[in-house]
Amino acid sequence: MPTPAVRVQERGQVTIPKEIRERLRLKKGDLVTFVETEQGVMIKPAEIVVSAALDEIGEALKEKGLSLEELIERGREIRGELVDEE
Repeated sequence: MPTPAVRVQERGQVTIPKEIRERLRLKKGDLVTFVETEQGVMIKPAEIVVSAALDEIGEALKEKGLSLEELIERGREIRGELVDEE
């Protein structure tokens, strides 16, 4: 379903068409990210990008045989060692 063309304003601003904002549940103050692709630029709600990054981190931990809890505990140990050194 094609959306209307929008004009780039003087400071590079564009208005995301209402039907797209509603579909993505975007509201005033929400953050979006811009992802450059071979076809152009994709706008994504920032929470989707963060969620995807967390999924990638989870997969990387799994590949190394670590759990998030183990990673957090190791961070606490390192912090404790650094405090002891001070």
